[in-house]
Amino acid sequence: MAPPITAVCACCRNVLANGTLSRLTTFVRGSARSATKRDGSNKSTWIGVVGLEVHAQLCSNSKLFSGSRVQFSAPPNSLVSFLDASLPGTLPVLNKHCVEAAVMTGLALNCTINKKSKFDRKHYFYADLPVGYQVTQQRCPVAINGSLAYSLCTGKNRNHMIPKLVRIKQIQLEQDSGKSLHDDARTHTLIDLNRAGVGLMEIVMEPDMRCGDEAAAAIRELQLVLQALGTCHGNMAEGQLRVDANISVHLPGEPYGVRTEVKNINSARFLARAIDYEILRQIDVLENGGKILNETRAFDYKTGQTISMRDKEGKQDYRFMPEPNLPPLVIYDNETFPPNVNPQQVVNIDHIREQLPELPNDKRKRLVEKYGILAEHSFTLVNEDGLVQFFETVVEQTQVNPKKVIGWIINDFLALLKQNNLRVNQSLISPSALSELLNLLEKEFISSSAAKQVFLELWKGEGKTAVQIVEEKELGLIQDHKKLEQICQCVIEGHPAEVSEIQQGNWKVLNKLIGQVQRVTHGRAAPTLVKAILEKKLS
Repeated sequence: MAPPITAVCACCRNVLANGTLSRLTTFVRGSARSATKRDGSNKSTWIGVVGLEVHAQLCSNSKLFSGSRVQFSAPPNSLVSFLDASLPGTLPVLNKHCVEAAVMTGLALNCTINKKSKFDRKHYFYADLPVGYQVTQQRCPVAINGSLAYSLCTGKNRNHMIPKLVRIKQIQLEQDSGKSLHDDARTHTLIDLNRAGVGLMEIVMEPDMRCGDEAAAAIRELQLVLQALGTCHGNMAEGQLRVDANISVHLPGEPYGVRTEVKNINSARFLARAIDYEILRQIDVLENGGKILNETRAFDYKTGQTISMRDKEGKQDYRFMPEPNLPPLVIYDNETFPPNVNPQQVVNIDHIREQLPELPNDKRKRLVEKYGILAEHSFTLVNEDGLVQFFETVVEQTQVNPKKVIGWIINDFLALLKQNNLRVNQSLISPSALSELLNLLEKEFISSSAAKQVFLELWKGEGKTAVQIVEEKELGLIQDHKKLEQICQCVIEGHPAEVSEIQQGNWKVLNKLIGQVQRVTHGRAAPTLVKAILEKKLS
């Protein structure tokens, strides 16, 4: 067995321990060697450095600079205007809704909103970029200097939360490119311009992360924030959230190493794998006397490896220049709002701030304070779309302690959703149905085991209520005290050996008698009541 690697952070060691990276043996053997400096000084630990560039597709019915409709999986080239196709004589018209979405995102991420931002042309050639440049905000973006707080789940059961913070360098508006479709033999490429001109926010994160787990946790939190705001659906499978990871390694006290960029990762899980692989790859290269190239790489999820694509372009290669067809973007607040201007024609920062919804981190804090649930349970509720509303509706409609409700939500309800690959809004059990069931359990009309049976019956979606299921299957607890006393007496008379042990002081045997009563009543006797009756008769 290979020795544990010491030249990476704890998160990467966890990945190695779980065996989730391919070709690990090679890297473990290479990276576990003493990471000494060339001057022969003491052993040092490599430090991974990760920064992210996130491209979030804005929720808008039309594109950033044209009136073309935005729709996923529409027929190829069916949503293309003259501007999108870059026909001569066409001019861009900025989509106000996209600007408001970018400002709202900036406020939610604690950014400073620039009241005056500018658009640039970023030149590069690619077949699906018909005009030969991208309109972006590289030099003077709409928002700067923000931060995103997130939590890293650690521990054996991933129930220990470590608070983290990543700085947001800037948020810039830009347009998306089209899409190249390659055939299997890669001899022909077709161009679909439906995506060309779709509005994007590029959210640039500073290199404050150290491993794949941290980056994935930050992206999942950002995804929740954007979905809460309604500024981006955040569906990574549909390309609505794409991530570029900038990765380097260095020794303590030394400058950051040469970085590589892994492009267009569309899954938080793949992001973690790509970063951890790339960190280990760079360590292996450096420890074997090689040099890291400043290059762009792609992640192959099938092999778990990053693959070299091309040399990394520099800013000089893009030949940034001001966009001559768009004036500076001017945004106002209540103090600078111009008089005699239609409010519908301008963007007001303070007005947007008033519309900010409850953000995920604030929602978690409220759930913990209001209901007394554990912090890790608040993460489970918030991270699952619609689960907070389901939980709070159940709590409102039942007298059960919220801590008991959360147990049913996570251990039973959510487990069935995962098992059947369903979302909360597709559940076969409504909040009111679960509330009715929990009320029956709380009032001791049914036992906990019977409640589990009723829950599974409700999941069948036959339209029956919990009360109807209890009556039909005779699952209700026996309420007749005299009948229970008779059953207990029969059990006592039928188990003289156990009774003798109890009379000699071994009261642990009482549990066996309680089990016998439950067997006779088919689980319809309240355990606490049975215990009280047996103790009274045997004392």
